[in-house]
Amino acid sequence: WIMKLIVLGSGTSVPHAQRASAAFWLETESGTLVLDFSADAAHRMAEEQLDWANLDAIWLSHFHLDHLGGLAPFLFGTKHGPSTQQRTKPLFVYGPGGFKTILAAIDDSYNYQLMKQPFPLKLVEIEPASSFEFLPGLSASTFSTPHTKESLAIRLKDKNGSELVYTSDTGYSDELAEFAQGVTVLLMECSFHKNKPVELHLELSDAMKLASKSQPQKLVLTHLYPEWDGIDLAAEARLLWTGETIEAIDGLRVEF
Repeated sequence: WIMKLIVLGSGTSVPHAQRASAAFWLETESGTLVLDFSADAAHRMAEEQLDWANLDAIWLSHFHLDHLGGLAPFLFGTKHGPSTQQRTKPLFVYGPGGFKTILAAIDDSYNYQLMKQPFPLKLVEIEPASSFEFLPGLSASTFSTPHTKESLAIRLKDKNGSELVYTSDTGYSDELAEFAQGVTVLLMECSFHKNKPVELHLELSDAMKLASKSQPQKLVLTHLYPEWDGIDLAAEARLLWTGETIEAIDGLRVEF
């Protein structure tokens, strides 16, 4: 079995003609999942002709709107959409402690009744530094990242030993490099080229330092602000690290 990563959104909260905000579709032997669920995610799944109606699980890394703003609208869609009315298998939503409160606040704001789906909806809050079964045969562990108080990186491992780490938004951390050590695919944010305006994101030199410490087989850089437009990211990366670096673009497919 080959894992497949499909980039739904390689951008940020800043509107961009070629880059939707954060969302990543992952196909595994255990099922399908989406890592982060921006406002763009639902329509991007449809655009890529993915079987969104049978999605097995969703991961929310933190509570910034460009990472979870599409969850409530998606649940509104699955509640009323024709293609989900016969669905019986559960949909799991995993995220940091507190995401249920946010979803409930949206739900209560207009009595949407988003939790009353045609199928079982399982909301699971996950602690930092915990290990759990994401889907049968797909194990997960988490790491608290320097970004927001709740933000978590996740490491997923399938039955065949293929592993993916998704950092989501993060500042630099040596411990994060340890968490991602030797992973098959490291899906890492690289918000800025250089002279980053904020501490709790990465610029290219930070990302390459993390890559050289963790030594992934493939590095995919995402969460790219518009300042990356017109820059050959992979070429810039090669100046700082000899491994394989791939620039995330919407629609990119990576098999591993």
